[in-house]
Amino acid sequence: MSATVLLGFAEAISAPEVAWSLADSGFRVVAFARKRKRSALRHSRLAKIYEITPPESDAKAALSDLQAVLNSLKAAHGNEPIVLFPLDDAAVWLTSRLPFEAGCVLAGPSGNAAKLALDKSAQLEAAGAAGFNVPPTRVARTMAEILAQQTLPVIIKSAGAVNEAAGRLVKGRFWICGTRAELEAAAKQWAEGPPLLIQPFITGVGEGMFGLAGADGVQAWSAHRRLRMMNPHGSGSSAAISQALRPELKEPVKKFIQQTGWRGIFMIELLRDSSGKVWFMEFNGRSWGSMALSRRQGLEYPAWNAKLALDAAFRAPENITGAAGVTCRNLGRECMHLLFVLRGPKSRALQQWPSFWSALRDVAFVRRSDSFYNWRKGGLKVFASDAFYTVRNGVFKSRK
Repeated sequence: MSATVLLGFAEAISAPEVAWSLADSGFRVVAFARKRKRSALRHSRLAKIYEITPPESDAKAALSDLQAVLNSLKAAHGNEPIVLFPLDDAAVWLTSRLPFEAGCVLAGPSGNAAKLALDKSAQLEAAGAAGFNVPPTRVARTMAEILAQQTLPVIIKSAGAVNEAAGRLVKGRFWICGTRAELEAAAKQWAEGPPLLIQPFITGVGEGMFGLAGADGVQAWSAHRRLRMMNPHGSGSSAAISQALRPELKEPVKKFIQQTGWRGIFMIELLRDSSGKVWFMEFNGRSWGSMALSRRQGLEYPAWNAKLALDAAFRAPENITGAAGVTCRNLGRECMHLLFVLRGPKSRALQQWPSFWSALRDVAFVRRSDSFYNWRKGGLKVFASDAFYTVRNGVFKSRK
């Protein structure tokens, strides 16, 4: 079945890989982007871009603009199905609020599933019920509840991945606090905004479990671990390696998916501490940043997700499974990793910090088997612009 897929936001780190997966599977690909926001996907010939109002400026206008794009695509392509594919948390918030008419399907969460995707409190509750180890967590809604925290270090993060405030979407923040002064500074910056989660600060190695959830359970399992974070203080990875599935983790993942009724692609982020204990961190109910690593293993999660949205009986090919030992790196994030290491830690909670020279050695050493995010034959402009925008945006953001 031919179909048009409208994905967004085009600025999402996974956007080029998702667009290529869909195009290679025969879908017509278009994307929505924030007005006047640069992105690597704009340099690809495989995706036409429609601009909408940034929801961070005006959420209501963004919804209206996105609905207008959908209406335009329906008028242009007649009876051909339109698949709406959210790539980041802001897009999940928007797409879950659109009314869907005949001919349009959502390859993403809505209703209670959207709440789960965006509410970290709901994720922790579901994870505990499924049998994961969940860090002790307190919810803070007032300054006094934060300042009452006695045991340090802690990590404080927004309970919502995105929150609506004064008609605008605001991305969730986090703080790592190792001293009383850092705790008080975090509370002041928060200024009693949306609710926060307070957890012990646990150090370790990040891992991920991935799959496609259909009516009969999880398909196309895979797993990876982080080699480096872009920012050692806490961020997405700049380099990751696929690893074998750990049987002891599959059961709680299955229970999580079954009990929540999740459908579509997903990632469960975990942290393995120095003792080997694995902790649940969060659930990603949309395309993840390291989608390139999945695709380098032949796991076409984006195309499969669109096909599942169109046909609930769809099943991913059973002969394709994740292969251990595949490394994938993000050039822009690797460069930012060096800059963050050079800047040094921002909290006394981080007792171990990589030296710049060891970080430089690790980043500069490229194995012949290494692959890179957003690299494709004939797509040098996408690859180069992605690296440039990542560094430029990271540098200007860190100066604020």
